[in-house]
Amino acid sequence: MASGGDDLVKYITEKVVVYIENPRAVHARRKAEKQPWAEKWFGTLPLAWSVWRSKWSRGGESKE
Repeated sequence: MASGGDDLVKYITEKVVVYIENPRAVHARRKAEKQPWAEKWFGTLPLAWSVWRSKWSRGGESKE
């Protein structure tokens, strides 16, 4: 039975080998496909905040 440290080293080694074997184009494509960190961690909250802020910065125009 392997200890937790051995499993961790094996996992990290496998990830490094896969990364090294992939061409640079794959790395660039994967990096381009990533979501912005704000959307990933906070969902639609940044979108709602930006809409609210844009309405506030225009002077509070309303449809009334």
